[in-house]
Amino acid sequence: MRLPPPTLFLAVLVIGAAAVASYWNSLHVPFVFDDASSITTNPTIRRLWPLSEPLSPPLTNVTAQGRPILNLSLAVNYAIGGTGVTGYHALNVLIHALAALTLFGLVRRTLERLPASGNDSGRRTQDRAPTLLALAIAGLWVAHPLQTESVTYVIQRAESLMGLFYLLTVYCFTRSVGDAGNPASRRLWQALAVVTCALGMATKEVMATAPLMVLFYDRSFVAESFADALRRRVVFYSALFGTWLLLGWLILQGGGNRGGSVGFGAGVEPWAYWLTQFKAVAMYLRLSFWPAPLVFEYGSFWITAPGEIALEAVMVLGLLALTIRGLWRRSAFGFAGAWFFGILAPTSLAPGTTQMIVEHRMYLPLAAVLAITVVGVHRLVSLRWRTRGWMGCAAVALVFLALTVRRNADYRTDVALWGDTVAKRPSNPLAHYMLAGAWERAGEVAGALASYAEALRLKPDFSVGHENFGSLLLKLGRRAEAITHFETALRLQPTFPDAHMNLGNALVAEGRVGEAIPHLAAAVRLAPEFAEMHYNLGNALAAAGRTAEAITAFETALQREAGSPAVHVAAQYQLANALALSGRPAQAVSHYEAVLQVRPDYAEAHHNLGSALLELGRIDEAVNHYEATLRIAPDFPNARAHLEQARRLRRP
Repeated sequence: MRLPPPTLFLAVLVIGAAAVASYWNSLHVPFVFDDASSITTNPTIRRLWPLSEPLSPPLTNVTAQGRPILNLSLAVNYAIGGTGVTGYHALNVLIHALAALTLFGLVRRTLERLPASGNDSGRRTQDRAPTLLALAIAGLWVAHPLQTESVTYVIQRAESLMGLFYLLTVYCFTRSVGDAGNPASRRLWQALAVVTCALGMATKEVMATAPLMVLFYDRSFVAESFADALRRRVVFYSALFGTWLLLGWLILQGGGNRGGSVGFGAGVEPWAYWLTQFKAVAMYLRLSFWPAPLVFEYGSFWITAPGEIALEAVMVLGLLALTIRGLWRRSAFGFAGAWFFGILAPTSLAPGTTQMIVEHRMYLPLAAVLAITVVGVHRLVSLRWRTRGWMGCAAVALVFLALTVRRNADYRTDVALWGDTVAKRPSNPLAHYMLAGAWERAGEVAGALASYAEALRLKPDFSVGHENFGSLLLKLGRRAEAITHFETALRLQPTFPDAHMNLGNALVAEGRVGEAIPHLAAAVRLAPEFAEMHYNLGNALAAAGRTAEAITAFETALQREAGSPAVHVAAQYQLANALALSGRPAQAVSHYEAVLQVRPDYAEAHHNLGSALLELGRIDEAVNHYEATLRIAPDFPNARAHLEQARRLRRP
């Protein structure tokens, strides 16, 4: 006899309430780190239709490339609320809650397949245990602070959305074998498992292990052997493993190496990365039980001597051996171990250059750790201690919830998040670099300068650090120092388009236009899709008197979508100036008017439009724009003289 539906409904409410309570203070957290490039400057999420557009994420975006379902979910958010952060966070919390509910259902159905513990006695106790245990595991999982990076950090929706599809794939399979006596229902659940698996493959590459995990589940809880499972469900497994073809195609679309940061050709020795992962896995396990300190960005580091991680290696290899033994014996522990190690395997085995330890990788593996702990404790304690055990579990969940709310507060601003990271990982140059950018955006120049300097002290060959430090120095008018940093960045990374662009701009400001143009042309060649590159080249060409080429550069800038609105307005204005200078005032007028539609208080545009209109003999209109110039800027140079000239021409 199963528990009545109201009890299950109550469990669902508890899990949903725990998700909302854990993340209520994350809804207004600003975009951080990769959020900007994946959302605010991602042109493929601007329209939902045709679907081919959001389903074709930019190949230049390392986070979104090859992940069309992730990109589509961002497009849905953009269609509803533009770049307002609340909608993105709300959807992340919803995804997390749905994943927790799916985990609850999966664990509950799995526990019902296990024999009752020797400590359990009586029909009522045996019936209640799977639901209460599943509620305990899902409740701890949904509130655990280790999950914050996958939920509060918007673009790590890649992990949580993939996790939802992963859980649904295995859950749908459990439903299919649970309805073995109903062929139509069985086929429906199998079809849903294949669909959710395909969706997961199009969300994040870690989904690659899902077909194997379903097979392990089948072998552990349903079939007599792997051969028996494959023989009884050959069509289903053919379709499920067929989703690898979709994943392979998506990976190859992005070059197979996630922008050069992952893979055996990424520039890091595989053995060094693998040694580092023993430390990573040991840390993941520690954080599962004692989630502090949590660190947003651990930085890049490698273990080069096996002795440095001897204890971690013994522990991890021991657990792996127990997992293999458990799988061989078809135990629930073996499957939980396979879940933990199997889901971590893709990121632990594929060498990477930027992320050694990443907390969001524990989004799904954490479920196995919690399941083993909760079920193990449940089976060890006697019946008379069970009530206190449930109360203790609830208390731990409340502590986790409070810690999650507290961790969300670290995301409240860029400065707070990166300041927290620097405090916990002071030797991480990337953290100092990101804190410098946060200080700069906050207008704290002294803090930005100090943080950039510290980042470069820790990592002198940090090309991006040199480029951004140079950009700040350029804004401060310290052009000589800026040029030195841009040149260093290009010496370290000759194909760095932003460094070419900013060095070119600094040289133009120094009056060295001839030296600037080759760098600005290189920026256009390396990043032709960005309007800024063409705009800055146009400015240099105009300064060099090469007006016809400048016009072409400005026109190209206006054709590019990958640029800020401010750049497009500036390109319109400079194109109008170049057209007027080349004796084409009629064409210049339309561009000046386009500028004033966006910026009606742009005094220079009013003045120059007045001059173009005057040249065309449209005197009344010229007078109006000269007058507008003086209303906006009463001391605008030559505006009064030009106004008087126009008024004289207007007199009969």
